[in-house]
Amino acid sequence: MAATLSEVYAQARHTLLQVRDGLERLERLESSGQQPSPSFGILGQEGPVAPDLAQRVKNELGQLQVWSTDMDRLWRQQMPKGQRELWRRKVEQVAEEVEALKAGLEKHQNRQWHRQIEAQERAELFRRTRGDGAQVLQVYDEEAQSMQSVHNSSRMLDDAFATGTAVLAQFAIQRDRLKQAQRKAYDVLNTVGLGNSVMRVIERRQLMDKWVAYVGMLVTIIIVIVFWRWTH
Repeated sequence: MAATLSEVYAQARHTLLQVRDGLERLERLESSGQQPSPSFGILGQEGPVAPDLAQRVKNELGQLQVWSTDMDRLWRQQMPKGQRELWRRKVEQVAEEVEALKAGLEKHQNRQWHRQIEAQERAELFRRTRGDGAQVLQVYDEEAQSMQSVHNSSRMLDDAFATGTAVLAQFAIQRDRLKQAQRKAYDVLNTVGLGNSVMRVIERRQLMDKWVAYVGMLVTIIIVIVFWRWTH
């Protein structure tokens, strides 16, 4: 004798409770880092061991999907018109709950799969580290030495740059002093009425001092650049 809609609906509601309880138990065990005990099933009775718990939930979800299809057909065939809308909503609610629980189970299985992959990668890394411990330590030592060398070079470059900056600042001060001395010399010469020949001698000396200052700054810059390239 074919099952009625009420009977299939009652079985589906009971199985939904079992599936929901089983999925919640899987999530609790996952969050606590434990595995399901083989002494208890989904509802506290004797049940499957750890590898079978998720499979049991999956099988029950498959059965629920079959019942959802049957109920969608039965409410159209067995129910009178006055009750069809009510049963349609009940059947749709069961189907929605089944889909939600199925999605929850798939998320749980995906997390478990990722954990297994990560555990395998950690085990492989640990094995390689133990097998190549001396090489790993050597790489770390070389890296530390390289970092220290870079730090020392950077400090030396900073010192050289500071020295060059100080030298250029001194040249700028000397240039200002020369300009002041030139103006004073012009004032004195104009006062005593010296000839143009003396003025040209002073101008040549001023030009020579200017070139000396420029050459000094250029040499300083070249020294800084060479030192920087040598340290790098």
